[in-house]
Amino acid sequence: MHENERHRIILSAIQEKPVATVPELVEMTDSSEATIRRDIANLHMQKKLRRVRGGAESINPPQFVGLAGRTFSVNETLNASKKRAIAHAAIQLCNDGDAIIINGGTTTFQMVHPLAAKRMQIFTNSFPIAEHLLNHSKNTIMLSGGVIYREQNIILSPFENDVTRNFYAKRMFMGAQGLCPLGLMEADPLLIQAEHKLINQAEELVVLADSSKFTQRSSLILCALERITTIITDNQIRDEDRDMLETAGVGLIVADNTAQSQQPSVA
Repeated sequence: MHENERHRIILSAIQEKPVATVPELVEMTDSSEATIRRDIANLHMQKKLRRVRGGAESINPPQFVGLAGRTFSVNETLNASKKRAIAHAAIQLCNDGDAIIINGGTTTFQMVHPLAAKRMQIFTNSFPIAEHLLNHSKNTIMLSGGVIYREQNIILSPFENDVTRNFYAKRMFMGAQGLCPLGLMEADPLLIQAEHKLINQAEELVVLADSSKFTQRSSLILCALERITTIITDNQIRDEDRDMLETAGVGLIVADNTAQSQQPSVA
């Protein structure tokens, strides 16, 4: 990863929590500890952050309280090739004339490029997804109303009776904070509330989750595994995770993220 890209990730990461630790930044950038410490030192000298024991903190932390979890700008750099392959597989479930819901996220955002060739009715709470499809496709786009959370690039409504309940979808596509035998996990109560409303408006729930999500955990459960119709993941999924999905009756599509092939296979 180029130095400028690492610096962008580091500066974004320190906006979402009081201190971003060196191990966390190593994982986010797929770099060595020595490289991250050198980056922190350089950014400290440039007065773009403050170096602290074990990590870095923002010089001017944001006053606005955002949502829990990593920001959109950080997430979009993680497992990028896997996300593109997963999104490509998801498009195979989309047909002209369908009404679908696309929940905001960096994996679902990768669906926008092949969706440019479709003509569908698409409801989304993602500002960048809506903007891209409005500019580069002939799909009909409907946005949820509410507050725009800049760091996650999503729109959440504080009201129970909003436009969400007036849209019916054949499928809803969404990402995941984590997956475990108890179900689909999320990081923030506000996201749970908003995503529950969206899930209730769709016949089928399709979760786009790279294989790393099966080892990630959060304190909140969005829905049980049994509510999920299909999970699309990459070819590094573990056997025990395949067994977990089979036991729950969840369909599995494995997207090949190798350079030689982008063809999904149904497991």
